Amino acid sequence: MQALEKIIYSNNWITIVLLLLFLSIVFLKVLDAKKLKESFFALFNFIEDDDLEVTPFFNGFQSVIFLFSISVLSLLGYYFKVYKYSSVTESFTTYFSIFLVFFCYFFVKRILEFLLIRLFLIEKSVRTFLFSKNNYLYSVSFLIYIGLILITYTQIPINYVFYFSAFLFLLRFVFYVVRNKKLVFNKLFYFILYICAFEIATLFILFKLLF
Repeated sequence: MQALEKIIYSNNWITIVLLLLFLSIVFLKVLDAKKLKESFFALFNFIEDDDLEVTPFFNGFQSVIFLFSISVLSLLGYYFKVYKYSSVTESFTTYFSIFLVFFCYFFVKRILEFLLIRLFLIEKSVRTFLFSKNNYLYSVSFLIYIGLILITYTQIPINYVFYFSAFLFLLRFVFYVVRNKKLVFNKLFYFILYICAFEIATLFILFKLLF
């Protein structure tokens, strides 16, 4: 069996990015420690519908945690791209280009979801679905952030974090389907349409843009 080699990167700018991400977590705790705890443990806790708070589309807390998640996923995408393609330049410029693609993808998707919900007046019906979907993404991002720190500063093989991340995203999908099973099965056609239009198709476009 061929041994998996640890890929060595220049950690100077990566260290700065990871430090900024840590400071973002500190800032999130200052903004709202309760919501930060809920977001971090979202994969492991179930919040009752009555406990959900209707928050603005992008308040301070939501903006910071959104940027945190995008930055973490972008760094994961950067590692994967460098791991898969030896011709890729290992630099902050490469990371930033990936960040811009991820940011545009998630921001446009979030705006479209917001507009469609308001247009069809279904905010109450899908409140739990959107809350759990977004919070599960944030929870996954926190866990991936820990994984990125480990592969950056330890001898853990880099492909482990890819398997770990794939497992987390699969777990996220299963959890938010189970959490919203009544909505999903009552509106199965629309749920499948949503998955195809907003998740699969857009992810395919995102993959093409990045790789």
